Amino acid sequence: MQAFLKGTSISTKPPLTKDRGVGATAGSSGENKKIKPVPWVEKYRPKCVDEVAFQEEVVAVLKKTLEGADLPNLLFYGPPGTGKTSTILAAARELFGPELFRLRVLELNASDERGIQVVREKVKNFAQLTVSGSRTDGKPCPPFKIVILDEADSMTSAAQAALRRTMEKESKTTRFCLICNYVSRIIEPLTSRCSKFRFKPLSDKTQQQRLLDIAEKENVKISNEGIAYLVKVSEGDLRKAITFLQSATRLTGGKEVMEKVITDIAGDLIDEGHAATQLINQLHDVVVENENLSDKQKSIITEKLAEVDKCLADGADEHLQLISLCATLMQQLTQNC
Repeated sequence: MQAFLKGTSISTKPPLTKDRGVGATAGSSGENKKIKPVPWVEKYRPKCVDEVAFQEEVVAVLKKTLEGADLPNLLFYGPPGTGKTSTILAAARELFGPELFRLRVLELNASDERGIQVVREKVKNFAQLTVSGSRTDGKPCPPFKIVILDEADSMTSAAQAALRRTMEKESKTTRFCLICNYVSRIIEPLTSRCSKFRFKPLSDKTQQQRLLDIAEKENVKISNEGIAYLVKVSEGDLRKAITFLQSATRLTGGKEVMEKVITDIAGDLIDEGHAATQLINQLHDVVVENENLSDKQKSIITEKLAEVDKCLADGADEHLQLISLCATLMQQLTQNC
């Protein structure tokens, strides 16, 4: 054993042999390495702007700007899972190519600290770097960098104000792309400096097509009812739908994915209780379609639903918000008695 260990520490080259025995297996590097599993959300993320689903207006404008190798400051807003981050990453890859992508793009998201100090130091230092206008493959490359600030609506007002000044000073060398769910939380000086694009929730047909394509590539058997229910519980969020599909596939172990499995995976039906956001979404549909309520009652209830939804998004306590919602519901429903 000692001789074997000494031998491996002295010689790091694999033995030159055609035999596929122990020595060849130990020395081979790469062909026998297992490929690490990648989440389907990342595996099937659009690689170019043309692959972005359902956002035709955004894609059309971006393709025109990419033809001229120029880009304004951008503000992408809309519901989660509609392709905001994927779109700007795909556009950056087309602009810079795979070699320069890592050097030219700075991406910060909610997991990073985005206070005023980060804007003054990390973002400002990156924006001040100058870059050339050439790529290794000979294609034209714009002489600027891109800073992507994901979930920019969670930045403090002071940080947004500092960012405004940085955007102004470094306009020759840097383009900024702000991504958020709620555009109302971005200060006006920032929104006025950006081209705004609203990302719509994906249509049921688009989601079904994408899910069927992924299921075919991954050899997943899923019923039509399963696909339809998957689209229903994801509520326009393709990322959520793909994640549910992968989880359901792992749970069934190669068998056909049925609607019951999707229900168990989705998390909107839990033995101990219901998710508050899911209750609000489903209750909204019930209230709007209810013929026993007057228009005034519907308006009061839906206004309360919007208020509770906003509070939950800000991190309020689910139990208290549901109690408040139930109080408003009971107040309106008892008027019919």
